[in-house]
Amino acid sequence: MAERGKRRQEGWGSRLGVILAVAGSAVGLGNFLRFPGLAAKYGGGVFMIPYFVSMLLIGIPICWCEWTIGRYGGVRGYNSAPGIFRALVPVRGSGYIGVLALIIPVVIYMYYVYIEAWCMAYAWFYLTGALDLGRDPARYATFFESFVGVHEDGLMTTGGLQPAVLFLLVAFALNFYLIYRGLSAGIEKFCMIAMPALILIAFVVLGRVLTLGTPDPALPERNLLNGLGFMWNPKIPEGGTLLGVLANPEIWLQAAGQVFFSLSVGFGVVLTYASYLRERDDVVLSGLTASATNEFCEVVLGGLITVPAAFIFLGSDPIQQVAGSSIGLGFYTLPVIFAYLPVGALFGFLWFLLLFLAAITSSLSMLQPAIAFLEEGFGLGRRASVTILGLVTATGSLFVVYFSKDLAALDVMDFWVGQVLIFTLATVTVIVFGWVVGVDRGLAEAHRGAEMRIPRVFRFVIKYLCPAYLLVIFAGFLSLNAPAYAAKVVDNPTATVTMLFLGVVAVFFTIAVREAMRRWDAADRRAAVRGARS
Repeated sequence: MAERGKRRQEGWGSRLGVILAVAGSAVGLGNFLRFPGLAAKYGGGVFMIPYFVSMLLIGIPICWCEWTIGRYGGVRGYNSAPGIFRALVPVRGSGYIGVLALIIPVVIYMYYVYIEAWCMAYAWFYLTGALDLGRDPARYATFFESFVGVHEDGLMTTGGLQPAVLFLLVAFALNFYLIYRGLSAGIEKFCMIAMPALILIAFVVLGRVLTLGTPDPALPERNLLNGLGFMWNPKIPEGGTLLGVLANPEIWLQAAGQVFFSLSVGFGVVLTYASYLRERDDVVLSGLTASATNEFCEVVLGGLITVPAAFIFLGSDPIQQVAGSSIGLGFYTLPVIFAYLPVGALFGFLWFLLLFLAAITSSLSMLQPAIAFLEEGFGLGRRASVTILGLVTATGSLFVVYFSKDLAALDVMDFWVGQVLIFTLATVTVIVFGWVVGVDRGLAEAHRGAEMRIPRVFRFVIKYLCPAYLLVIFAGFLSLNAPAYAAKVVDNPTATVTMLFLGVVAVFFTIAVREAMRRWDAADRRAAVRGARS
């Protein structure tokens, strides 16, 4: 297939900038809330076994595949996933693979930016004293449920501009201001500031947690060492065995899902980010560095902060009740912990500021794939692309806000898009890399300009183990979860409406990709005619 010729002038300003931007896309709420909760729920150190197996077999290999595929397409003039797959697989209609890489980040952004707004709001509430509610967990639960309208739909229509909607508008505006500034002046520059600030704040909060000791002498068992042990020591039921615990398929499903969500694997984000690299920019070391930064934030910072503090002040029961739930742990449990701390309002402000920074570096990355597609697929300028995407995502976000009862719309979107479609795209990507492109050709492309080589064992991993592992995990995941969610779609009107909304989004992007491919095909034919005449 003919290359498109001159590439877009937009690109990364520095190698550190792209690493921090990709790490920022990965470092989010899942690192500091979801991971510690899952580890506590599934046996502490026991959970780390399937977690690291998943990291080695699917996380890092697919990261390398996405970095390589993205750079390959970018060198040939494509920055959007449909264009990248079109360049990679010279078969008519291959660009349709990229439809998923547009739907996933756009839909996830619709509800993720709302959670991001909650973090911003809670930071503000701590700064102004509005969250000084004492030590009763029920008061914090009531505050949160009232704030987001959990008990009934129609938060936007209850009279006046509700605080949750106000903070959503602020978060939304900030995201689009930064994305409008472009890749280097917007996303990269912000991540160069936000990522170091995020890590610095995390160390400050971690330092406070590691100096808690035994706050209540009447409860000597609730101390720092036991809190760390609750998080990291393997917990095996009495009379059980490690192999027996690991035989539970759910723990493997949750570990794999956490790796996907944590590394932004299967989002389509890395494909687009890597497409702005130059032909000999290192994708092997850069991909590994970005993954390592994410893992440091997740395993070291997230793992050492959240659960030990909750154990020390609240005991193990509240943690296990909300384990695995970012919302439960973040907005029900942690505010109670800050109520026990001296100057707890300050640490509450710092913690939710940290979560907000982590969230916005992730949400920014979710906007760029669609921006790149609108720019190159339809020749739109950045202002027009940002405006169209703003209207689409604003509609989705307000949809999530309106259907707030039990957060049903958010839950349905998160399952079908934030989990099922992510698994699907990741599986398709690694199969394309290992079997359609060919693992030898793919790794040769990855090694172009690389300062380190991918170990030979990963040839076998990418071609055989990774697809097999993904398909088995995916089948198990669907068998355990899909029936309940399918029943919910039938029985719950909000879930039904949400699925219809997702269908409209899917049709919109499918039609847009079809039109873009027609334009690209016509451009290729014109280029071929010009070449023949010359």
